[in-house]
Amino acid sequence: MASDRSASAGPGLSSAIVQFLPLAVVAVVLLDGATDFFPDDPIVGILTPTRLALVVGLIALVVPVPGRRRARLGDFRTRLDLPVALLLLASGATTYVGGHPTAPLRGLLTVIVCYYLVVGVCRTAPGSWRALGLLALAGVAAASTTAFSQVTNKTPTGFCRTGLLTDVACDAGGNGVLIRATGTFSNPNLLAAFLVLLLPFALLAAVAIEERTARTAIVVLVVIGYGALLTTFSRGGYVAGAAGLLVLAGAYWLAPRLAERAQRRLFGFLGIAALLAAAAAIWGVSRAGNALGVRGQAWSAALEVATHNPLGVGLGRSGVVISATAPGDRVFVHAHNLWLNWLVETGPLGLLAIVSVTVIAWSSAARASRAKSVLGTVGLSALTGFFLASMLDHPANLDRIDELFWLVLAVVMAEAPAGWRRSGASPAPAATEPTQPQHGPQPVGAGAAVRSASASGAGHDRRLSSPFTTLPLAFRGRSRTNSTALGTL
Repeated sequence: MASDRSASAGPGLSSAIVQFLPLAVVAVVLLDGATDFFPDDPIVGILTPTRLALVVGLIALVVPVPGRRRARLGDFRTRLDLPVALLLLASGATTYVGGHPTAPLRGLLTVIVCYYLVVGVCRTAPGSWRALGLLALAGVAAASTTAFSQVTNKTPTGFCRTGLLTDVACDAGGNGVLIRATGTFSNPNLLAAFLVLLLPFALLAAVAIEERTARTAIVVLVVIGYGALLTTFSRGGYVAGAAGLLVLAGAYWLAPRLAERAQRRLFGFLGIAALLAAAAAIWGVSRAGNALGVRGQAWSAALEVATHNPLGVGLGRSGVVISATAPGDRVFVHAHNLWLNWLVETGPLGLLAIVSVTVIAWSSAARASRAKSVLGTVGLSALTGFFLASMLDHPANLDRIDELFWLVLAVVMAEAPAGWRRSGASPAPAATEPTQPQHGPQPVGAGAAVRSASASGAGHDRRLSSPFTTLPLAFRGRSRTNSTALGTL
């Protein structure tokens, strides 16, 4: 009898492991991006620990197990499929035609695999956004507390500024020197980009936990994260963080309360004006007068290089080529601009691909946010801040930031249907777990109306039980049960 019970328990345990393995892989990738705990050296050949984890996660995602719908090809379709294919084509062309090393191309393939793994996880497990919020919070907490530790303990990081945001040598600035925190990264600008990208998603943890005291603790950690952003003394990070907060507040609390389109446009223009004024003030008080001049040299040299290299100079080679082209002996790592860097490395075809990724991802997040999707709102906030930071820098040049960037893109694009057309006659999803919350003010009788619609459309509930078939309704938000959770913070 005991042997029979152990035999029957074995398959159940293995099925449970396979069922949750894809999400576990996503957790490992996200936390590795935040803390870099995975070794970079390959296990064998070109198989690094990260690539092994991604392959295992994809296999587990398509294996049929009880209690979870097996991922099918349609579950991986997104609006970015064509731009991604174009990006891979341009990258492959410049790599093999130019005879450049293939390691950067393998890195690009790694982040693309990560993108589709996260899309598959979000599509097959609609409640996984709760776990992603908690994981983002854990990563933010690790990086931000390390940053505060560097500042409070006066740990040298090699980066210092004065009170007016002027770059100075850490050993020659006197008593007014302020240490720029790097957290778990090698550069304060990278830490700023990381926080701008993940802080909005950390707020999802507040929706995942309903207890008020625990939710308060989550808010405290998020506030610490924004405080850590201040310790970087990154001017671009300040502007990007302010933009993300502005978008988050405007889309979540203000926009639903503005009935007329003209009012929304007016407040949108005022917000942009306030952001530009803040950016001008930061640059004005800064005495680092050559900061933009250095970027100007990089941009000028990058355009000159791009003119003479229609197929690009090869992935990962922009810094070397720009350093050789720009006047002086300054060494550049990249073009200090996300899109210009892709132009230099992959030519106009790569530029077209990355611009398409930018426009499609941001517009998809904006449409979802306009329809009161919380995931769309935090995605719009994160992408707005990150794209603004990428105008004066290229944080995605670091593999860890690049992985997290594509992970955020995956969460946003998994929320949107693969096509652009909405199905107008589709009924609203029932107010049951484990779907997503809406934001904004709800009518007084909204709960009763939803319950009535749920009772009268039971047949539709069964038809929409598959998470992928509910995707065209994602713009309406996937849950009302936690709709007030984020609004009460």
